[in-house]
Amino acid sequence: MVRRRSRLNTSWIDPGQHPGVRPRSLVALGLAASLLFLALQCWWILTPAAGIKEGPRVVEIPAQRGFREVARLLDEAGVIRSPLGFTLLTLARGSMRSLKAGEYQVPRGANTLAVLSLLEGGQVLQHSVVFREGSTVAELARQLEAERLVKAQDVLRVARDGLFLRTLDLPADSVEGYLFPDTYQFVKGMTPEEMLARMVTRTRERVSSRTLAAARARDLSLHQLLTLASIIEKEAVERSEMPLISAVFWNRLKVDMPLQADPTVQYALGKDRQRLTRDDLQAESPFNTYRRAGLPPGPIASPGLAAIEAAANPAPVGYLYFVALGDERRHQFSRTLADHNAAVAKYRLARSR
Repeated sequence: MVRRRSRLNTSWIDPGQHPGVRPRSLVALGLAASLLFLALQCWWILTPAAGIKEGPRVVEIPAQRGFREVARLLDEAGVIRSPLGFTLLTLARGSMRSLKAGEYQVPRGANTLAVLSLLEGGQVLQHSVVFREGSTVAELARQLEAERLVKAQDVLRVARDGLFLRTLDLPADSVEGYLFPDTYQFVKGMTPEEMLARMVTRTRERVSSRTLAAARARDLSLHQLLTLASIIEKEAVERSEMPLISAVFWNRLKVDMPLQADPTVQYALGKDRQRLTRDDLQAESPFNTYRRAGLPPGPIASPGLAAIEAAANPAPVGYLYFVALGDERRHQFSRTLADHNAAVAKYRLARSR
């Protein structure tokens, strides 16, 4: 009986295998584990990461980074749930070489597939920069730095770079006055040269041939037109007064009378809109139109279209003077010094009340 039991055992048990473990069971376990792994990765790919459940998040992808490095950066930024899932999805879509560098704003609730689509399409974050009439290059430089697009000092350097100015065919020592006031869409990674060139091009596109012809009829070059327009822009508050202010400056230029425009002195001294003192008016600078007759050597800000058109088309009036009224928005215009002095006295009286 004992011998018969032994034969029965050897007929059922493989000497090279542990009791209770079968090859088919191992395969089934491996397959189940693989399916569980893939299911988990799919779930991670199709569900948003914790970092963007509450709101959008900005992430920057530097240039020359492989897709595995991109996966790591996205994971660190909290916009994907699994770097491995991102990598597998990238391989499955054949996107290894088409991911684009740049700054991206991942929207709230975006999953890994949506994040990958952003990078495949190069849908980088657009920064809206509003450059207003009467703004200067220095103010633009501060705006661009505040948006973390470029350093202010780099903008100021390029704005006066001789080679860059020759590339744009600008007859000036700076791009001051040649940057058109408008709303621009810039992206991180653009150079100061690219941004400034776009703004100069916008000026050439927007200043009409009719306005340029009117300026040439008055022996005014484009540089001189923008210079005069920039002073008008800084002096005027109400757009309707621009042709009148232009007329005052034109009438003064005709009789070789100094323009005596406060904004030119403010520009020379870097005082922006601060009030000037008597000593300021004596400052030695080619931009000081109290001490020097004629136009200053270049624009003091970027004029808008209304100021440019007013510079080329002054109102047909004989005014030589103007002073602000009590509301600081409109001006009193005068033909004679006596009338002007009376208007100034009235202005000072209104300010003292």
